[in-house]
Amino acid sequence: MEKKLTILDIARLSGVGKSTVSRVLNQDPKVNAQTRARVESVIAQHGFVPSKSARAMRSQSQQVVGIVVSRLDSSSENQAVRGMLETLYQRGYDAVLMESKFSPAKVSEHLAVLERRGVDGIILFAFNDLDYAAMAPLREKLVLMARERPGFSSVCFDDDGAVRAVLAHLGERGLTEVAYLGVERSDLTTGLRRHQAYLDYCREQGRTPRSALGDLGLQSGYRLAAKLLTPTTQAMVCASDTLAIGAAKYLQEQGRTDILVSGLGSNPMLTFLFANTLSLDFGYKDAGILAARQLLDQIEEGQPPRATIAPCQPL
Repeated sequence: MEKKLTILDIARLSGVGKSTVSRVLNQDPKVNAQTRARVESVIAQHGFVPSKSARAMRSQSQQVVGIVVSRLDSSSENQAVRGMLETLYQRGYDAVLMESKFSPAKVSEHLAVLERRGVDGIILFAFNDLDYAAMAPLREKLVLMARERPGFSSVCFDDDGAVRAVLAHLGERGLTEVAYLGVERSDLTTGLRRHQAYLDYCREQGRTPRSALGDLGLQSGYRLAAKLLTPTTQAMVCASDTLAIGAAKYLQEQGRTDILVSGLGSNPMLTFLFANTLSLDFGYKDAGILAARQLLDQIEEGQPPRATIAPCQPL
């Protein structure tokens, strides 16, 4: 006796996700016409008839996306989440927000909960040391934020381009004695990539680099500014706005308001509290919009995972 096909079989034969097949069966108008035609062709070819239980499940479609942030108090992640939520709400989806606190164990726990709940897709703010092999079964309905990984869909920030844009802007203003306050290079993006962009730029311009690395806290910015300050310093470029606020506080106490402090992230508190500061807009909200659209393309249209770099905004 020939095996009766399931929705999963139809999804595999059509090259789309299970949720896309469900939406085609439900006559969801958001499904791309070409995708709909491909799925309907496979259904007709195999004489597929959904079971009563499958029809019941479709009528109770989740229309829910899980979002796992690393820190709820992160200004940059909050900006990205706002972009995600606006996009998801417009497309009829709800969201479940969870926090990992940079714990791989927490990420695994959250992903398991979201899987049991049957969410349509997941956006994960990724970081070092995650078990990507264990996440492989989720590839079709997962988008990584801030980290790329072969085989996975991702939206990353332009760390190199952002640092270079700030340094070029300072150069146009005649500021060449520029120190760099960063994060330990064990952190791939905020740490390694941004620091390397500074070192590469200095080498290309024939400048002597002066940098110091710490953590992401305000006190780290304060301490690093004290370590790097010299009588000839004209500007300080910081790997984040939090570091910039700490650095600006130290310089204010030293009466060195002549030094321009630049952050990355567009936190309005930096320029509100301190004169002679600027912050480059990383385009966090736009990146969130891109991530949400990319996820919906995967779960609704069956698009393959792809890696995207979200452009930063010009100064």
